Amino acid sequence: MQKPLFTRLASGLILALAAISGQAADNWPDKPIRLLVGFAPGGGVDIMARIIQKPLSDRLGQPVIVENLPGAGGNIAAAKVAQAAKDGNTLLVSVISSMAISASLYKNLEYNVERDLTPVGVIGSVPNVLVVHPSVPANSVKELIALAKAQPNKLNYGSAGTGTTVHFTGELFASMADVKMNHIPYKGAAPAMNDLLGGQVQVMFDFLSAAAPQIKAGKLRALAVTSKTRSPLLPQVPSVAEAGVPGYEALASFGVFAPAGTPEAVVERVNREIAAIVARPEIVQKLAAVAATPDAQTVAESRALLKSEMGKWGDLVKKTGVKLD
Repeated sequence: MQKPLFTRLASGLILALAAISGQAADNWPDKPIRLLVGFAPGGGVDIMARIIQKPLSDRLGQPVIVENLPGAGGNIAAAKVAQAAKDGNTLLVSVISSMAISASLYKNLEYNVERDLTPVGVIGSVPNVLVVHPSVPANSVKELIALAKAQPNKLNYGSAGTGTTVHFTGELFASMADVKMNHIPYKGAAPAMNDLLGGQVQVMFDFLSAAAPQIKAGKLRALAVTSKTRSPLLPQVPSVAEAGVPGYEALASFGVFAPAGTPEAVVERVNREIAAIVARPEIVQKLAAVAATPDAQTVAESRALLKSEMGKWGDLVKKTGVKLD
């Protein structure tokens, strides 16, 4: 029995689009690739982009150019990629949890994370570490929680700024541990760390790679890492979940995004290349040097991760009531 005309036309259109997508992947890339980073050179996101820059260029046979467009918590670069041509030649490197936080935190974003961008893959994940000034009379997470409950809003915790992942890592801890601490935002992680070392703030969640030298020098006391399991960089330090807050986890997963509507075959190609790159021993070593663990995921897994992070951090943003213009 012959199929109805509409069904035949729809099937033909699907096949035609699939053929076009396949041709796009076969011919791609035919010009340099731009990797946009929404933060200044030398920061965590920039380091991740530069770790994959040359290997990706070698594998694709085209120059890969890292462009830094700092500002608005990474949203300037994200908006630029969201509005770029849907050809796979302009990609974004960002922290997936940061993207999820921004979606709920900012009132007037120029883009919609889920509508305008599509996850391509994950480079690696970095835990934060919960550190306190040596003057704080707490040698464990349980002791810190007891101290915070005994003195609500007396402990100050610093962050790289309102709405950053380290800010909301602290908010997640306060929410799950049912404590109240006073958030002190800074214009970057460095000034926050300086005041922590000076004792002006008592507590901070910071990238493990940044805090590790101060911990090893005895200038800060590490109470826990924010990953589910212990970090090889500080194997003697427990996870927050292990140390007294069951179920707690907060990772900075560094992901690659493309404009929504980019041919699926191109997205899959980039995903495969990233997975191959982060599996190489020399890349694993470079990631380990910044306390990162390779975390290659399929396109489907990357999209599921974004959806999960949107729910987790979106709920927390609503609970805190924090909003930015």
